[in-house]
Amino acid sequence: MKKLFYLLIPAIIFTSCNNKPDKAGDLAKLKTERAALDVKIKELEATKTDSGKVTPVKVTIVQPIAFNSYIEVNSQVNGDENVLATSRAPGMVTSIAVSVGQKVAKGQVMAILDVSTVDQQIEGLAPQLNLQKSVYEKQQNLWSQNIGTEVQLMTAKANYEATQKQIEALKSQRDLYRIISPISGTVDALNIKIGDVVSPGQNGIRVVSYDKLKAEAQLGENYLGQVKQGDPVTLILPDINDTLKTTLNYVAQAVDPISRTFTVQVKLGNNSKLHPNMSCVMKIANYKNPAALVVPVSVIQKTSHGAMLYIVDGDKSKSVNVGTGRNADGNVEILSGLNPGDKVITTGYEDMDNGERVVIE
Repeated sequence: MKKLFYLLIPAIIFTSCNNKPDKAGDLAKLKTERAALDVKIKELEATKTDSGKVTPVKVTIVQPIAFNSYIEVNSQVNGDENVLATSRAPGMVTSIAVSVGQKVAKGQVMAILDVSTVDQQIEGLAPQLNLQKSVYEKQQNLWSQNIGTEVQLMTAKANYEATQKQIEALKSQRDLYRIISPISGTVDALNIKIGDVVSPGQNGIRVVSYDKLKAEAQLGENYLGQVKQGDPVTLILPDINDTLKTTLNYVAQAVDPISRTFTVQVKLGNNSKLHPNMSCVMKIANYKNPAALVVPVSVIQKTSHGAMLYIVDGDKSKSVNVGTGRNADGNVEILSGLNPGDKVITTGYEDMDNGERVVIE
């Protein structure tokens, strides 16, 4: 029995070894199957390409042209001198001497507040001033005759001059109750009416100098270094359906810590078409290429390999990977991948495959 057992062990081991998976054989089999599939795929692709389908397309022939890139931002026209004139003391408005649109000179009184209390104080000091003046003149007369003392003369003079200064101070205080134009310009807005009680720095009369208009805009800090003084600017004014060609006069170097923006400015001078607070669009030309290859942005397709577009190569489409630059007015600058004279497909590329037969309409 033991002898039979020992004879079976080698047989079992031999059978087990023969049942191990043949990895090398399986790998060879899979490679053969893949090669067969690749052949079938190529045959099907060739059948598709030669199916007789022809896609009508429209093209644009790219040639070097001048290309400008713009930064476009909403802006506003303001007066370089645009001030709100207010009183320097609180009080009730008793009279207004100007109207909207009226030109005023620097220092002109535009409105007066109630100053009756100050006037009463001035009137109350008038008799005292006359008395002290009379006393002083008499002391001078007596002193000229060697009558009286010098102290009496000096006291009379001091009392008289003190009352004079007090009245002058009250007259200066009365000016605090007047709204005076600090600049020469045009009344742009009346924010007060007779009977209103106003305070310094609040309601008043807005005066604008139309001789020094400017357009200002705020650019994000990411544009720092991309714009500079002297850059060409196009101002689009939708309110009057007009545009202006000018240049940047000022570019701030500091970024606002709260808004993270910086100011750019264009001086407009005196222009009868423009008005303060008028909205406009500022287009700053910050890049220029005199010989750029340009295509519509819409023809660029994003792929895993980058930007791509289709051109016509003979009677077939051809996909071309391109390097793109800046965008402007719906166009994009092509930095690499295209050559002058290439026919870029602009219509019919949406569902197109590489190598597809095409006909130019």
